[in-house]
Amino acid sequence: MTATGNAGRRADAALPDWLVAHPLTAGWLWLAVFGALGLVAGVLDWSVAASLLVVALLVLPPVTAMIVVLRETPRRTLETHGSVLGHFLTRYLVIIAGFLAWTASIVLGATISTSLTLLAEGREREVLGIGFSLVLGIVLPTIAVLWVVFLLRCAWFLARVRGWRQSPGSTVVPARMLLRRPRLRTVTIGLAHPGLLTATALVSGVALLAVVISDLTLLLE
Repeated sequence: MTATGNAGRRADAALPDWLVAHPLTAGWLWLAVFGALGLVAGVLDWSVAASLLVVALLVLPPVTAMIVVLRETPRRTLETHGSVLGHFLTRYLVIIAGFLAWTASIVLGATISTSLTLLAEGREREVLGIGFSLVLGIVLPTIAVLWVVFLLRCAWFLARVRGWRQSPGSTVVPARMLLRRPRLRTVTIGLAHPGLLTATALVSGVALLAVVISDLTLLLE
């Protein structure tokens, strides 16, 4: 057995028993703590970098677990489960969300063009700076919305892969995933919960939009 293998087994054994027994509860507690911290960041007007760090920490456990689980799950496994209705319904909702984001960008683009025309009275450089700020105000919220849509889509896949139980008795997650680290496997599958990921998507999306809007307001003042 290699030194790396021994280290991995020791790290797996070192995971707290409570975490292994209640990974989903730990995930909800993590979300609550960093969600509250994000609220504090907004109230106390923390810097953009600090606020984004809070959001990154908030999404870290469930998104990392999601990536591990879905990365190890073959696509053919998903194709043999679920209904045709579910297949098309999720794509319909994704298209609707993308269309709404695109429509919002068109409306905001027209508003920016009109505003810059009205402002351009011998202050071209100043107006150009405002224009770039407003463009960022379109792009960044759109990215935030698409981020939420992406996580919701992944949550739907997780519901098919591992179900809704905290520690499912059987899943379609391949047995090879973290085969030599059973405790870490249990924690990872527990954190890759569709409900937790959905809540994480919504909370992080709202937090990102709040950061973007706050930053844009400061730029335009």
